[in-house]
Amino acid sequence: MSDTPGLVDSHHHVWDLGHRPQPWLDEPGHEPIRRTFGPEDLRSSATRTVAGRTLTRTVVVQCVTSVPETQELLALAAEDPLIGAVVGWADLTSPAVGDILDDLRSGPGGRYLRAVRHIVQGESDPEWLQRPDVERGLGVMQGLGLGYDLLIRAHQFPQAIRLAQRFPGLPLVLDHAGKPPVAGHDLTDWERAVRALAGCPQVRCKVSGLITEADWETWSLDDIRPVWDVLLSAFGPDRLMFGSDWPVCVLAGGWNRWAAAVEELLADCSADEAAAVLAGTATDFYRLRMGTSCS
Repeated sequence: MSDTPGLVDSHHHVWDLGHRPQPWLDEPGHEPIRRTFGPEDLRSSATRTVAGRTLTRTVVVQCVTSVPETQELLALAAEDPLIGAVVGWADLTSPAVGDILDDLRSGPGGRYLRAVRHIVQGESDPEWLQRPDVERGLGVMQGLGLGYDLLIRAHQFPQAIRLAQRFPGLPLVLDHAGKPPVAGHDLTDWERAVRALAGCPQVRCKVSGLITEADWETWSLDDIRPVWDVLLSAFGPDRLMFGSDWPVCVLAGGWNRWAAAVEELLADCSADEAAAVLAGTATDFYRLRMGTSCS
């Protein structure tokens, strides 16, 4: 058994285009990732350690609004020791959402369902998260002990903040730091909003997806550090978790380059603070079981 401390990647995706199309990959610029990706591809890509830590566990996250996709991800988690948890999808607006979630949790790999996500960033309703049917679904989730991954863009922070205020007992994690406008370099409005959301103590935040919000070709650590400084100040290390958003991060340099950037960002943190960001926060939020490296 290795004594190397574990690294948790709290956000990655898999897809088999021969089995389940991903229409969003048809957008221009996505050609480098317009192919099938599985856990074995992540293993071969994530070769770099971060602060001496080797990739040990991951959280696989839904891509499309499909219960069958979630079933497939859960079955994959049951087979592959790299995957420690699944963030799936269920229709929160459905009166039968409780039955849907019960079926998912009782099926193959159902014990790995730890959270649900909806692609709120694609919803035009500025109060989608406050719709009565959505709130009912969120209440059902909370009763089942599931968390919720918040996928929003910067202009949707108001509804995310209202959600956190209305559901103080629902564990929430902000995906990709709310997609700050890294390429535009004006973080004023995003910073104000993210600090307001961080004021709700049940909210965690993924340090992920930042390089694809920057210029894919020219980004440097100087572009990412102002975002990191805000996140560290607003949430503290115990509420931040490392995520790669692999294989989407391939568009802007890949897993190892992002991991190297995170290691530099953590340079001024203590060992305990780095451990929280790289493993502890995600382990607690997604109730992961840590073990030896799964390479």
